[in-house]
Amino acid sequence: MRAAIFGVALTSLALVLAATATGSTSEPAQSGSCAKANLNLVNDGQLSLATDNPAFPPWWGGAAKKPWEVSNPASGKGYESAVAYAVAKQLGFSKGQVAWTAVPFNNSFRPGKKPFDFYMAQVSYAPERAKNVSFSNSYYYVNQAVVANADTPISGVTTVAGLRPYKLGAQVGTTSYSYITRFIRPSQSPAVYDSNNDAISALNAGQIDGIVVDLPTAFFVVAVQLDDGVIVGKLPQRGAREQFGMVFQKGNTLVRCVNRALNKLWANGTIKGLQRKYLAQAGAPDLR
Repeated sequence: MRAAIFGVALTSLALVLAATATGSTSEPAQSGSCAKANLNLVNDGQLSLATDNPAFPPWWGGAAKKPWEVSNPASGKGYESAVAYAVAKQLGFSKGQVAWTAVPFNNSFRPGKKPFDFYMAQVSYAPERAKNVSFSNSYYYVNQAVVANADTPISGVTTVAGLRPYKLGAQVGTTSYSYITRFIRPSQSPAVYDSNNDAISALNAGQIDGIVVDLPTAFFVVAVQLDDGVIVGKLPQRGAREQFGMVFQKGNTLVRCVNRALNKLWANGTIKGLQRKYLAQAGAPDLR
């Protein structure tokens, strides 16, 4: 009997160690103040998440399903969707207990009551944004990049200084636009657009010479959205290291529990694995 009990104990220990080593989906959800029943949620028993619409690859995936355009955040496909569901699982939620709503990018970090538990749409942490909302730890560290049409003068630029004579554009309220004004400082005022789609349309129409977006988005734009696009180059990090974080109602204690989940997902290799799956791309030249 003692031998049998000892054998069961060893088997149980082996299973626990295996789960810890692999980041197995059988890992227990969080406990204590971060137990599911104790979370500060918009709707009890449901994780209410939000993103912008349309939601673009490689951050989001799956076939579009109304009201969603281009991609379906509820698919679990695409980097941000996959990370969101991995965090949800750590918090004790099944996929069916996660609900999505569309919220415009700039509305996510404005003051006021939020209709979501957290928001994901490549929102970079910035001190001015953090005055109005709370941010999670990083789930992605960012490089900006310049995209243009091939065989145009800007496509041969190799330095940041070489970008200054050109007309650049970016989505309003983004760190891409801020990078243009703070670090490139072009001789022509940059154009600002309500969405990346509008910026891409302006690029195709020859109204601007290039657009600035984060690097994974740049690969998607070149591969799918431009007929003859090229990544001019990856921009160097300037200032504090840029990072994407989930956005929360200011002061929501849920952020602490999400940070615990993210720490575990970084530690067990889940986040790195999802980056390899969804964001790994061929290299882009560095702009010096």
